[in-house]
Amino acid sequence: MVYSATQFAKKLDISRSYLYYLKDNIEINLETSHNGKIIWNDKNFQQILDYIQKNKPKKIVEAEIRQPYKSIKINNRRYLGNKYKLLPFITDVVKKECKNISTVADIFAGTGAVASAFTNKKIITNDIMYSNYICHLAWFSSETYSKSKIVDLISQYNNVQVLTDNYMSNNFADTYFSLNDCRKIGYIRQDIEDKYYNCEINKRERALLITSLLYAMDKIANTCGHYDAYRRGATFEKHLELYVPEPEEALNENNICYNMDTNQLAEQISADLVYIDPPYNSRQYCDAYHLLENVAKWEQPDVFGVAKKMDRSSLKSAYCTQSATSAFENLISALNAKYILLSYNNMATKGNDRSNAKISDDDILRILQKKGTVKVFSEEYKAFSAGKSNIKSHQERLFLCICHPNKKAIIPSALNYTGGKYKLLPQILPFFPTDVDQAVDLFCGGCNVGINLDCNKVLFNDNNKYLMGLLNVLRTTPKEHIINWIYATIEKYHLSLVSKNGYEFYHCESSTGLGEYNKKGFNQLRETFNAKENMDAEYFLMLYLLIVYSFNNQLRFNGKGKFNLPVGKRDFNKKMQSKLFDFIDRIKNSDYKFTNEDFRNINLDDYTNKSFFYVDPPYLITCATYNEKSGWTEKDERDLLCYLEKLDSKGIRFALSNVLESKGTRNEILSNWLNQHEKYRVIHLNYDYKNSNYHKKNHGITKEILVLNY
Repeated sequence: MVYSATQFAKKLDISRSYLYYLKDNIEINLETSHNGKIIWNDKNFQQILDYIQKNKPKKIVEAEIRQPYKSIKINNRRYLGNKYKLLPFITDVVKKECKNISTVADIFAGTGAVASAFTNKKIITNDIMYSNYICHLAWFSSETYSKSKIVDLISQYNNVQVLTDNYMSNNFADTYFSLNDCRKIGYIRQDIEDKYYNCEINKRERALLITSLLYAMDKIANTCGHYDAYRRGATFEKHLELYVPEPEEALNENNICYNMDTNQLAEQISADLVYIDPPYNSRQYCDAYHLLENVAKWEQPDVFGVAKKMDRSSLKSAYCTQSATSAFENLISALNAKYILLSYNNMATKGNDRSNAKISDDDILRILQKKGTVKVFSEEYKAFSAGKSNIKSHQERLFLCICHPNKKAIIPSALNYTGGKYKLLPQILPFFPTDVDQAVDLFCGGCNVGINLDCNKVLFNDNNKYLMGLLNVLRTTPKEHIINWIYATIEKYHLSLVSKNGYEFYHCESSTGLGEYNKKGFNQLRETFNAKENMDAEYFLMLYLLIVYSFNNQLRFNGKGKFNLPVGKRDFNKKMQSKLFDFIDRIKNSDYKFTNEDFRNINLDDYTNKSFFYVDPPYLITCATYNEKSGWTEKDERDLLCYLEKLDSKGIRFALSNVLESKGTRNEILSNWLNQHEKYRVIHLNYDYKNSNYHKKNHGITKEILVLNY
């Protein structure tokens, strides 16, 4: 059984902090997933329990790890327009007005304060400033990290004395910081980079250390809260001290952080709720925070002017210019969301020219109303005006757009998995509920059904470890890396790529296919793959490429765990490319989880009458690759039907796909069960698998059905 970290710690009767301490420090081989994360299962439970019992009493050990250190939270940072104090207002509106929210995108995230209010959801953050993006990785990434390592390094940084000059002291001494603090900042930032490139720290640990440094700099900076200027002749009474960032522990493993132009991002993501907090006026954030941006990126550019700014032309926001309304209209048009929540104040022309809002209320309403129904909420809030304006009755407003239903585009799986339901989707999707908070695709196969459900939070399960390993790698590996690896490997093994070169280049024709040309390279790739010992990311990417170039694009292993299909007729053509790219985008944008469990082990405690299970098991009376060698028995069939009864007793909705008759054989177990449960609806589907490789003509009609308990 698999537990959450909280459940696991409770089962061991220890604190979560002690559990993570043990994870980072005990020298035993704990079982991990393909991406290196500890699996909180019974096997690891026994190993850790044995360790505790054989070593020091846990109370003594826990006392040892509670070393005194100062910590910071996400809100411990000064930032223009920070919405941390408005979180009760924002979350109250979302709670009352927005239903079935599983993914939240904060696309002008700034410090990430608003995203931090939704850590029980999948979070998508974005900011064009790298100094904000790196903090988002620290606060919201689910990559594992060693807290004890972070504590130790921050302690070392706080105690270090730096006497030599570096980029920071050469450019910024006695401006925003003293000479000594500049030397220290430069030393720390370079040391973080050196440790990362020497693989002493991972990406999350690098982000946490940079975040600690940025927060520490901001705390002592000789400014009035931003870096447009520093105060001349100031005495530097405060000195650099780094604190330990403490992100939430139970973060969604699908969280994504982006660092790009928001309008370009809009076309790439989808979410249940998109929160928008763009700049309101002409003040560019890259001007106000240029120094933090400089240190975060650490490209050590030339700086100029009294304020010591670097070139920031690539960071300028259209939302601070006369183009703001046009940019906003393009953004809203491109967004794929159920709800859009916009923060925008009513400054209008109350302040000085630089403070005046760039988008009028009339334009906001006009643009949002094209997308859906709009509601406006307001709350009194103190405005920032740099002391130059006397603004009264300033309100922070929330514009909530309940978007017109945007039918989810139906896409096929990237895998040609036996029994896939893509061609049946037009028949079965209309029967599925639309008010689902979370769904389960219990026997997901190629995921054709789950990825097309009207729900962004789906658990995909299958007992095929090769399939689920591949799906997890496609979900967790950056899309660009996957694409680059595929094309590089095609070239390495001299495989064909007709989409680039055409058939004549390989002396082949479409009618006869590419098998003869690809046979040698395919066999070499298959041999290399079967010789691999570690089922790492490359293993599963090689598996995907083998599937693409194999006979009938199938997934098949022999009894020794070796991929054994021969070469096929086609290659990574435009159709396969399109299917893969669309599939990757879909699984990355949604709150999807992939598990490799026997269906009987899928716990039902977290599901309610708002949940939905789609069940498409191996068919007892058919013969397919997944059902060879007693892959699905009468006992499995009966156990599954009992499992469905349990779902029904808990009020959980389900839809069962199955075959009642095939080639003259009737599934008597299923037939009798349906007779005993007359309340279930039975939908007869119009499809006979004429294209499936196990169908034979003149052997009777296959009667596929869909069984609903609602």
